[in-house]
Parts: sequence; structure tokens; C-alpha cells
Amino acid sequence: MLQAAAEAAGDQHYPQGALYVVATPIGNLADVSLRAIHVLALVDAIACEDTRHSAPLLRRLGLDKPLIALHQHNERTAAAAILERLARGERVACISDAGTPAISDPGAELVAAARAAGYRAVPIPGASSVVAALSISGDAQGSDFLFVGFPPSRGKERANAIERLAARRARVVVLEAPHRIEDLANGLARCAPARTVTLCRELTKQFESVESMPAAVLPAWLAADSNRQRGEFVIVLHALAEPSGPEAAEATAGNDDKTLRALLAALPLKQAVAVAAELTGTARNALYARALELKEP
Repeated sequence: MLQAAAEAAGDQHYPQGALYVVATPIGNLADVSLRAIHVLALVDAIACEDTRHSAPLLRRLGLDKPLIALHQHNERTAAAAILERLARGERVACISDAGTPAISDPGAELVAAARAAGYRAVPIPGASSVVAALSISGDAQGSDFLFVGFPPSRGKERANAIERLAARRARVVVLEAPHRIEDLANGLARCAPARTVTLCRELTKQFESVESMPAAVLPAWLAADSNRQRGEFVIVLHALAEPSGPEAAEATAGNDDKTLRALLAALPLKQAVAVAAELTGTARNALYARALELKEP
């Protein structure tokens, strides 16, 4: 495996004193790229989210490298130690437990620190649960998408976040943990019952499943089989078709009101209007006037 990786990827120049941001499989080991294997074999050390998780992966690839713990609680201090390695001309890789680092996983602060200090950050692309979910959602309406990662875990902040993402017309990609998937399903059913949702569970793994349905159906579908609530989830909220004809203005106004109400519940008026303008594309003055009307008792 290491020889095949070197033959496939070894002709490229891999500078010393550089940070390599390496995507690892999201479930199926066979999804690791030959270039990723070559770089992991080449570097002097590997920064990883959980050394206990990454060590077995490296052993299966036939690699034995110094591991540096880099997680949400120590990223700044770990980054300082990694910059010292880069200063000595070492190559350092950054990996997460699964997929591409620095998106919903640690790594962004390290990359920013390395680049600010004048070191190269080299992307080694590969598996991504977000792109995988979009590719099999079958949503032909959308050309763009919003990735929101994991919603807030509890309380009013979570409810408001679900309302905001349901108000977006573009495709929305959400990550969710098994113990919160039922709550997310209930929120989407309440806020966007007619909107199509694609639920991807355990992507690339043995019990992978992909199902599409209206959001209103999702809670009952999950409740029908406890196995459907197990594993890691990627949810695609399909794009809404743009309204046209005489109903377009009325539909737009209704969506603007829904967005404003959700934002006004969580933000001061001016900030709510600014965010609503960015989300909806409606003129800020018109949204401000409507926000004042909505806030009247």
C-alpha cells in the first residue's frame, strides 16, 4: 500500500516546514486516498483530534508516527508547539477523527496560526460527509447550499436555529448526533412540514441508509424503528423552488415575516433586520419597517 501510494503521489513536491491538512475516511477505510497515505508516511508528526482513534487507523495503513493531540480544548496551545516543529523544517499533518479537518472538526485555528506565521497549509482532499450527502440527495432544485454543522444542543437557541435554517430557500446541510436526531426531526416537521428532507445515516459504513421524505413524516418514520435513530447523521433540507407569477410577492412576504419573527425572538431589532436582509435578499428598509410592525403589541 505504501509503495503504491508513493508511486501514485510521490512525483509532486512536498515542501518542508509545511502543514498538511489531510482528509481521512468517514467510515470506510478504502476511501482513503493514495495521496493521503503518501503524505501521512512522509510527515514528521501528525496532529489528530483523538490519538486513541487515529492510532489504529495509522496502524492499518502500516504507519507509526508521533501523534500530537489537537482538539477543541487545547487547539491554541497545541498550535504553538506545532509551529515550533514547522520552524525546524518539519512536515506536520493535521487529521480529524473522520473526514476533512477544520470544518466541523478542530484544525481551523491551527491553519490560521500556521498561515499567519508564514508557513504553507497544503490541502490533501478526500472524504466529506457533507459532499457525500449532497451528491445522493437528488435535489435538482438547488445549485448552492448552506452548511450549518451541528445546531445548538438545547433550549431556545436551538429552537431559533432550527427556525432560521428552515426559512432558508437554498439547500441546507446539517449534522446531528443520535441522541438529538428526534428533536431535530420534530423541529423540522413543525417549521417546514412540506419541505423534502434527505436523512443520511452512517454514510460509507456497513449500515448506511439514505431516505428522503417530507419533513412532516420524519418524526413518525424515526419512531417506527429504533435502529433508525442510531449512528451519525447528515441531513439535507432540499431547496425550495422560487415562486413565480402572481403568488410570488405574497410567498416572499410570508417567508420574510417568518424569518423576521424567528430573528426578532433572539436578536435586537437592528441586528435581526441586518441578518434577515442577508438571508432573504429583501431590501433592509422594507424589512426594518415590517419588523417594527411585527414588534407592535
